[in-house]
Parts: sequence; structure tokens; C-alpha cells
Amino acid sequence: MARMARWCFRKRWTVLLSWVVVLLVVGGASQALKATYSNDYNLPKTDSSEALAILKQSYPSRAGDTEEVVMEARTGTLLSPGTRARADAMLAKLSGDPHVVKVTSPYVAPTQMARNDKIGFATVNLNQEGQNVSKATSDSLISTAKSFATPTLDIQLGGAAIENGEASGTQSSSEGLGVLFALVILFFAFRRSVLCAVLPLISALMAIGIGTSVIAMLTHAISIPEFGPILAVLVALGVGIDYALFIVTRHRNSLLQGASVEDSVALALDTSGRAVFVAGITVCIALLGMFALQVAFLYGVALSAALVVVLTMTASLTLLPALLGFFGLKVLRPSERRNLAQDGPASDEPTGSWARWAHFISGPSGWLSVVAIGVMVVLALPVLSMRLGLSDAGNDPPQDTTRLAYELLAKGFGPGFNGPFTLVSRVDGPSDVAHFQMLLDELRSDPGVATVGPAIPNPQGTAIIGILYPKTAPQDVATVQLLDRLRQTDIPRAEAGTTLQVHVGGVTAGGQDFSHILSQKLPLFVGIVVVLAFLLLATVFRSLLIPLIASIMNLLSIGAALGVMTATFQYGWGKAPLNLAKDGPIDVFVPVLLFAVLFGLSMDYEVFLVSRMHEEWVKTKDSAFAVERGQAQTGRVITAAALIMIFVFGSFVFGGTRVIDEVGIGFASAVLLDAFVIRTVLVPALMHLFGRANWWLPSWLDRILPHLNVEPAPITGSAQVPQPVASGR
Repeated sequence: MARMARWCFRKRWTVLLSWVVVLLVVGGASQALKATYSNDYNLPKTDSSEALAILKQSYPSRAGDTEEVVMEARTGTLLSPGTRARADAMLAKLSGDPHVVKVTSPYVAPTQMARNDKIGFATVNLNQEGQNVSKATSDSLISTAKSFATPTLDIQLGGAAIENGEASGTQSSSEGLGVLFALVILFFAFRRSVLCAVLPLISALMAIGIGTSVIAMLTHAISIPEFGPILAVLVALGVGIDYALFIVTRHRNSLLQGASVEDSVALALDTSGRAVFVAGITVCIALLGMFALQVAFLYGVALSAALVVVLTMTASLTLLPALLGFFGLKVLRPSERRNLAQDGPASDEPTGSWARWAHFISGPSGWLSVVAIGVMVVLALPVLSMRLGLSDAGNDPPQDTTRLAYELLAKGFGPGFNGPFTLVSRVDGPSDVAHFQMLLDELRSDPGVATVGPAIPNPQGTAIIGILYPKTAPQDVATVQLLDRLRQTDIPRAEAGTTLQVHVGGVTAGGQDFSHILSQKLPLFVGIVVVLAFLLLATVFRSLLIPLIASIMNLLSIGAALGVMTATFQYGWGKAPLNLAKDGPIDVFVPVLLFAVLFGLSMDYEVFLVSRMHEEWVKTKDSAFAVERGQAQTGRVITAAALIMIFVFGSFVFGGTRVIDEVGIGFASAVLLDAFVIRTVLVPALMHLFGRANWWLPSWLDRILPHLNVEPAPITGSAQVPQPVASGR
């Protein structure tokens, strides 16, 4: 690390220009190729995927996504001559779109017109599945339909393709707000030094710019959902700024203690830089652990986030030393430079509130551990009743056409019309058709069913479908219970003694299948990530107890964060401040993302905290002294780093999208608890209790494990008191 730091320092123009050239080239290529994001929740070998396969083969016009054009007559009814003429003209124009296969008007389908004739919906069958429909196509459908709206005729659109393509335009402002918060915290963390506050942002934003451009190009090779780059930016802002913060802080301290600028940069990279490298590896292990789930939908998420983490880590270890070379002693405030020139090097003895807190923790460590664990357990309790699923369009931003269409359908027909089930089966003769019709007739009497459409055989007579509308919304518990009754009781009874194999498809059924498969694989994913992280920390710190404590504490902080999410989004305690339409399940992939990202980020704090403790332990072999001094030296910078992440993650709550709201609340609460309860109180308190046992490793295991040191290598070159600022170093 020291040699690399010196090379980057001395070749700073080469390093800086290389990063700028890569940014320009990759950014230009990204703009030329354009991104094609895909929200594909389908899983092979599930009931809903079997239904889709039959639709593709036997009903090509229904195999693509189906959008709804919902109309409301604000005066009169939809049957009024002028209103009907305008609606017919709008539907005729939609029929001419090259991606539209079929349009079914409410004027020819009685079940698509409300009883009072004031609300109706047309179905628009596309030639592609929703996740494959381009934003240009969805924008065209929206603009075409809405061009016929008048003060007396409201027109709104719903459906997966419309939801995927609609951009509310609020996310970029959330990212900007996060950067602003980070800048303010960095300014105070570096004792009101503007230059030091800007340096971590430059490093992080350079990596983010390159990373998001590469992600956009990768969408042509792998499936990446639309929230993939948002999550990557969110993670990169947090870890990128944090990594640079730790390195710059160590560099400033070395300068104040009299090291030359070059020696100081080398020492910062050889100490904090090593910790950054280990922390970055840990984050990537946690993210790439999502591949263990074997869910293709998450592969792109894992790769894109891990890619940006690697880039931010690389920028911290190469670009940042170059920038520090350009700024020399200017990373110190003028008063600090004057004091250094007049009074000589400052003492490295930790002082202030963090030194006092670290000393306090060493006393009542037992009861502090009990209190901290109690707080975390109480916050984690709601997770015991957490329900996983997929949120519906009723939670979209209030101004979005999908949200307005959802509300109109619920008003005119009931909430279940927003998530119909498609029952589909291959048939072998008139007997199967008759049994399928009997199934539909029986389902009409189910208390959870609003209405059931007629059985529709395909022209070849090889398959048959029927549309069932629940009484309840797609994300409601009652809808899930209805789906379970269909698959476990009603359909098996209808299939008995026939060749029917009825499958239930549709967006709601597909979402539940996705939730079920992901929930089953979650324990395996957690186990793999925890074991790999345990082995990495055991290798770094030559200890069994430290990685064990770290793993348990990380699981505790993630459990508490999931508890906060459950209370906020499922219990509805955050409904008013977050402007949520209703409470509902936690989106099934959010806990996976939360665990993958936060397990890695929690390990970041563990590595930065314990690496300083381990450094002192190696020097003194005094565990109590090492724990106290390590916490005193890192407390300020860890809490500053945590505040940055809390505000960056928290700023995403203003994006207006439920999934991103869940990520923002979950991540922010986890970092808050991890930094201010786990790392500030619980970990050091437990380490004081365990004493020298913290650093115990069986000799046989010590021989087996490879060595990955976070202690600095000897620094070559003589440390010297830096020259005045005028020297340029």
C-alpha cells in the first residue's frame, strides 16, 4: 500500500488524467448505447411462469403485458354521445401503435364498465412483457391517451409497462440532497475545512459517474432492474465518502504530528487504506452473496452495486492520494499550519469527548452491554410478524398516472380489479372445457371473489383461460389467502379425474411466487455471507471472538432495522410523514438488499474500529488499553461517517417510491443503530468484558489461515516536519 500511495502521489497528474479520461470515454459510450432496464420478477418452474408459457404459445395476443386505460366521466356518463365519441377516438388511436396487439373497449365488454356507467376501463394488450417495454413506448401510450382528456373526461393509465416507464423526476433531487448533507457533515467533521470536505466527494462522485455509466451499458448484457443504479448510487455515496473520510482523517493526523506530505499519504494508505481494502472486499462479498439465491432478478442488482463499490474503493486508494498530493498542506486549516510551524508536531494522544467516552465504557461495561442489547431486541421484535410481498400501484407517488388509475379502478369496481388472476390450462377435448367452466362457476361463490369472466378457448381448441378478479387489493393478506385456496383446494378438486392442469398467472400471482421462492432461499444466503465474512475477519484480526461478536452484532442491527421497517410500512406507523397511501407487506427483495448491503457496511465500521484496536494490541499486548485507545481514536470519524450515511440514505425517502422509501428507512435506521449503539457502546463494552480472549486464535488455525495484515508496513523515508505552505507540499 505504501509503495502504491507514493507512486500515485508522485504521478498525480497521470492518475488524475487517467480517471478523467475513463469517465469521459465510459460516459460517452453509455450515452450512445442508452440503458435498457428490466424489472423481471418471473421465476422458472413456478405456477405463474407455467401460465405465462401457455399464454405465449396459445394466446400470443395475451402473452405480452396488459395495460389499463381507465376513464371517468366527471359530468354525465361514459355513454354520453360526446364522451363516447372521444373515448372511441382515443382507443382507435391507441390501436394503431405498433406495439399494441389488441384493444378491448368497455363499450363492447360489459364487465369493464362500472354499474353507474361513470367509470370504465379498456385493456391494451402489448406485444412484449412489461419489463421489456421501452420507456419511449410507455411514454407514447401515456401521451396519446391523455391527449384526449378534457375537464369532463379523466383518463389515467395503469399496468406494469406504464409503471416501469413512468418517471416522477424526484430521485435525482434526492441524490443531490444526500450529497449536500454529506458536504455539511464533512465540513464539521474536518473542523470547518472546506477543502477536506470536498475531497471525499470528488473521489466518490468520480467513481459513481464511471460506475453508473458502466451499469447502463451492462443492461444490454444482463437484466438490471430500474432501481439497480439508484441502489448502487446510494451505496457508493455512503461507502465512497466514508472510505475517503477515513483516509483523509489519518492523513491530517499524520501531518499534524510532523510527517512530510508524501510520508503522511503513504502512512494513511498503509493503515486506513488497508482497512478500506478489507472493508471493500467485505461489502462485495455480502453483495455478491446474492448469487447464492439463484434468482436472476437479483444478479444485476448484485453486480451493479458491487461494481460501484469496487470503483469507489479503487478511487480512494489511487485518486485520493493523487489529490492529496495536489493540495499538500492545504488540507490543514491556516491556523493548524501556523501552529505546526510555530509549535512543532502535535501529540497523538487522544483527547476530548471521545477519549472520555472510551474511558467511561471501560467501567460499567456489563450493564451497558445489557441495556444496549435490550434496546436492539425491542426494536427487532416487529420482524417476527413481518410479511413479505410486492407492493401494488396504490403506493405509487400520488401524482403518478398509475396511482390515479389504481384509485379509479378501486372506486368503480373494487380494489381487486387492480390485480386479476389469470387461470389457464391446456385442454384435451370438450370434457376439459366443461370441467374448466365448472371451476369458474364454483369460484364465483367464493367470498373473496368479486367476479369471474367467461371461459375463453383459443382458436385451436388446445388451451383455455378465465380471468378472476378478487375483492381485495393485490397486496392485501386476503388476496394471498385467496390465491392459496385456489392452488391448494379449488383447482386440485376441479382437476381430479380430468386431464386439466390449471395454472394461476398474472402480476399478483407472479409476485407471490417470487416472494415464496426468495423467502425459502434467504436463510442459505444469510448463512453463506456470515460464514465468509467471519473467515475474512478471523484472517485479518487473528481472532475467533472478534468475528463472532461482529457477526452477531451485525445480525442484531439488521434485525432491528427490519423491525423498524415492519413497524413503518406494514403497521403503518410512518404512513402520514412518508405520504404512504396504505400499509402493506415489505417488498420481498428489500430484506435481501438490506442484509447484503448493511452486513457489508456494518463490517466497514467493525474493520475501522477494531483495526485501530488491533494496532494498539500488537504494540502493547494490553487489551483494555488497546480497546479504549482504539475507540478514542476512531469514535469521531466513525460517527461522522455514520451521519453521512444516515443522511444520504434518509434523503432517498423523499424520492416518492415505496421501494426506495423502504430502502432509505431501513438503511438509515440500521446505520444509526449500528454506529451509535453497536460500535459506540456494545462492541467496546463486550471487548472490555472478554479482555485478552478477544485476541485468541488456536495455533493450528493460525497456521492454516493466510495472513492479511491491517497493520502498517514500515514507512520508508524520514518523517519530517512539513515545509510551509508556500513550498507547495
